[in-house]
Formats: sequence, C-alpha cells, structure tokens
Amino acid sequence: MTGFTQQRPIPDNLIPDLNGVNAFTTDKVASWIVGQYSPWAAERAAALGAKVWDPRVLKAARDAQRHTPELRTLDRLGNEVHDVDFHPAYHELMALGFGSGVHSLAWTADQPGAHSARAVLSYLWNQIDGSTACPLGMAYASIPVLRSQPELAPWAEAIAAEGYDPADVPIAGKSAGTIGYFMTEKHGGSDLRANVTVARPVNRRGPGETYLLNGHKWFASVPMADAYLTVAQTEGGVSCLLVPRRRPGGELNGIKINRLKDKLGNRANASSEIEYHDAHAVLVGEEGKGVRTILSSAEYTRLDFAVGSAGLMRAALSQGLHYNDRRTAFGARLSQLPIQAPVLADLALEWAGAAHLGFRVARAEDHGDDVAEGLVSRLLTPVAKFWNCRRVSSVTEEVIQSIGGNAYIEEHPCPRYYREAPLNAIWEGTSNMMVMDVGRVLTREPKAIEPVLDEIRPVAAEHPLLAAVVAEVEELVTAPEDTARYLVTRLALGVQAALLVRHAPTVVADAFVASRLGSGWGPGYGTLRGHDFEAIIDYARLG
Repeated sequence: MTGFTQQRPIPDNLIPDLNGVNAFTTDKVASWIVGQYSPWAAERAAALGAKVWDPRVLKAARDAQRHTPELRTLDRLGNEVHDVDFHPAYHELMALGFGSGVHSLAWTADQPGAHSARAVLSYLWNQIDGSTACPLGMAYASIPVLRSQPELAPWAEAIAAEGYDPADVPIAGKSAGTIGYFMTEKHGGSDLRANVTVARPVNRRGPGETYLLNGHKWFASVPMADAYLTVAQTEGGVSCLLVPRRRPGGELNGIKINRLKDKLGNRANASSEIEYHDAHAVLVGEEGKGVRTILSSAEYTRLDFAVGSAGLMRAALSQGLHYNDRRTAFGARLSQLPIQAPVLADLALEWAGAAHLGFRVARAEDHGDDVAEGLVSRLLTPVAKFWNCRRVSSVTEEVIQSIGGNAYIEEHPCPRYYREAPLNAIWEGTSNMMVMDVGRVLTREPKAIEPVLDEIRPVAAEHPLLAAVVAEVEELVTAPEDTARYLVTRLALGVQAALLVRHAPTVVADAFVASRLGSGWGPGYGTLRGHDFEAIIDYARLG
C-alpha cells in the first residue's frame, strides 16, 4: 500500500453559501410593509428579492468592488477626455438597479404607498450593493427637483426612466439618464454657504437661464453621470444649478476630473475631485435659494440612507443566521448555544427596530399633504438617518464575530458590508449634522414634536419604560441644544419601541423595550437576559 494515502471523509459541518432564497418574500418586515401599504408592488419586490442571493449577482457585486474604476484624463492622442472606465460588473449592477425602478418608483407609480414600495426596493438593493445604491439614491432625490422647473422636464423624464444607458453622449441621444450631486468644496465641507465656485449668467438672470460655472468640487460622486446638481455663488447668493456633462454638440462641458478618491469602502462607485471651467449650467429655482433647493432633495437621500442602513443590517444578519443555524459545535447548532443565542437575538432586535423606523419615515412621505405627517417626516428623517446609520457599523462587525474567520475573508460578503457601513453616517450629513437639524426644528417650533409623541403615547400607556421616554423627551425639547445627541437617541429608541409594540410579535417588542429603554443591557450585543431568544431569532430568519 506504499504511495497511497487514505482520504478522510469531508465533514458535513462546512456551510454552503447563502443562495437561492428570496430576500423579499421571506423577510417578515419587508413583505408585511408591502402587503399593508403597497400590495400592488409585491410582484416587483419579489422579482428584485430573488436577485439578492443569486450567485451571479453576488459575483457581480464582488467583482465590481475588486476591479475598481479607473480615470483616463487623456486619450491615446493626448485629447482631454476625463473618462472613467468601469468593470462590466458595475454596468451589470447599474442595469439591474435602474431597470428595477429602485430609483424612481416613488415618482412614477400611480398607486398609494409608492414611497413605501420604493423604500422596500432600496432596502433590498442595499443588500446587493452599496456602491450602486449611491447613483440610485441621487436619482430618487433629484426627480422632484427636476420636475419643479418646466425647462428641466426632459431631464426629469430621462432620470425617471426605468433603464440604464451607459453611453457617454448628450442626453438627447440616450434612452435613460443618471445624475450626481456635486456640492462640497475642500475648504467648507458641509458648510455649503462657504462655497467659492462662481456662476455668472450668459445673458439674463433667473430660473431656467444659462450660467457659466467656474470653480471646484471636492466630493463629486458618479462623475460619469449625464448631469450634476451643484451649488455656486451667484449675484443673488448661493444657488442651485444643473450641469450637463456634455454639451448638445457632444463636447465635454468644461468638466475636468482631477482624480478619483481612494475610499475605505463604496469602491465601485467613482467619487472624484472635479473642476468647472466655463461649464454651461441651468439655474434651478431662484438665485440665493440654492441651499434650500438642495436640502429639499436631501430629505429623500437621508431617508434612503436610513432605509439602506436597515437593508445593510439585514444582509449581514441574513449571513449570520444562515451560518449559525447550520454550523454545529459542542453538540448543538451555534444559534442554540447559550453564549451565542443572546448575541443573535440582540442583532435581530437591532435590525427590526431599524427596518420599522426607516419604513415609517417612508410612509410619512406617502402622506406629505397631511400636516402632521409632514412634521413626522421633517423630524424623523434626520432621527432615522442618525440612528440607523450609527448602528449599522456595530451590527456588521458583530455578525463577522458570530461567523468567525471565514467572514473576514474577502471571498465572503461581510468585509464588503463592514467597509460600506461607516459611509452611511457620513454621506448627506454626518451624525452631528442630523442632530443639529433636529435641534433647529425643535428650537423654532417645539410643538413639532407632538405628532411623533402622539404615536408613542397610546403604546406608552401600557409600557412604563416607554412612558418614561415620552416624559423625558417632553422635558428635553424645551432646550434641545443642551442635550442634542441624547434627545435624538431617546427619540429614536422610543419610536422604534412603539413601532415594534404595534407591528412585531410581543416577544420581540418586549425584549426591545426592556433592553433598549431599561437597565441591565450592555453597550455591546449579547447581554440580553430573561427573554425567549429562539422566538426573537425566528422573527429575523428568512422564511
């Protein structure tokens, strides 16, 4: 028997990839939201849900991150082109996302609950890929701005189209368009009023007129978009302008891309530093109202990040539960071990609260004509953006812990989630900006809190811990600047708790209230005590 080595059997404790599960139909929260508020969108959501754990789509998401965009400023003859080359996987993802209406369903559907339906699509998309979620979210936010001005109607139609056309040609020659937001400058960052980019009218001043732009933008994501919404100083003050990438004749519109950002995550999305050199632009709205115009669309991008963070939590949690329900150690499934079950249950509570909070804000957008719902949207959008985006990083890290070394390897999706998570809290306003936004609203109109508290009060009557939150918030809103982060944190937790009491199983709601609003719960995960961990975990399982 020399030269022969007997092969030991491969153990059956090696866990296959999470594939072939519909991320919508098996998700108890997302499927409930659509069934309750947008049943007409169920087929569309199920079609996208089938792609989330499709091996081909997972490979495309991985390939797009590994083969990052490359900038070409000159062609082989020396002509300036300022072009960005993408791996085919990026275009595959863009075609799927834009073709599924992730960017536009809220504005194109003639049915009730369109924002809720679109939020579910975004929640699903963020489980697929965060890099392409950026151009999808910017398109979503831009459509009402473009529709508000008759001169921009062709742009609104092109951006809202369900499809993707990557050709770098004038918009008149394309079947669909994309758009970017180029706002911040290197010296000012979030302080848009400090911008020094200048716009001067070619002839007349006013909405819809042509201006020449000169200046720079320090964070310019999706530079290959067909147009950019930007802000610049005009005679009337900071103003909003639409800048086509190419002029009608096909030449570049005075756009120079200096370099691409080398980012921690979101790597398949080309973020750049650009310059304007007599770029032709169309004034959007009145001169001097640019910050207000941009912030009107920021409401939608911030909602998108709140929902997207819940989706990213969902993706990580799905991976964690898939592994822990199948891997065995010490005679039991990992998810049943006394040391692991509280961790998974805690993560399930985090996801459940984040998902319900994000979808609640989307429902407020569905009823924007209602005064109370308008206040709910105005307050809860920055609250949800602050809280969900703060929590997603810790959730993705803990999921990696729950799986172990295999989740730290780049072949696994979890490293991609982990790198993506911190961006959500930075983009479209950092955590402190969200807190300041809430403070400004409450300082100007303290009673604006009432529609939010009115939703919590009936539930609080049955839950003393929640009643204590209501009383605390009522006191804190009298001086929101002094306790800003604490106030927003308590408000986020109170709203999440009330939503879970109304819409989640009692075991889930009770555990959330006791842990997040009570004492004895640690700052990390896995310190839950005295709850039915298996029932909580089961609420989060796909199925």
